[in-house]
Amino acid sequence: QLQLVERGGGLVQPGGSLRLSCTASGFTLEDYAIGWFRQAPGKEREGVSCISAGGEPTNYGDLAKGRFTISRDNAKNTGYLQMNSLKPEDTAVYYCAASVYSCSAVFYSDEYEYWGQGIQVTVSS
Repeated sequence: QLQLVERGGGLVQPGGSLRLSCTASGFTLEDYAIGWFRQAPGKEREGVSCISAGGEPTNYGDLAKGRFTISRDNAKNTGYLQMNSLKPEDTAVYYCAASVYSCSAVFYSDEYEYWGQGIQVTVSS
């Protein structure tokens, strides 16, 4: 079964950190770019960050620049999103996805073939 599974979400206080992971099964994630998206209640899904198959290029949405870091460990078939200085407005369901296309300046969700089920991140005191 081809799937992506996100882990690492939860409740964190403002200013805190979380590291999300995205592990693939049934296919080799090394061959794909990994994208992170998020969707808050009542809002459209937005792109957070992307890392290409070879590790470069990467891309960050304005919401993530300077606070989030994307990485990957191909030996573990896993991608990561380190989120620091979290704010209440970062509260959302976060999704990882895999694409055969390299990262570009714009997050085209239609380019992503595989999607995780999503994981809740809540930033609240």
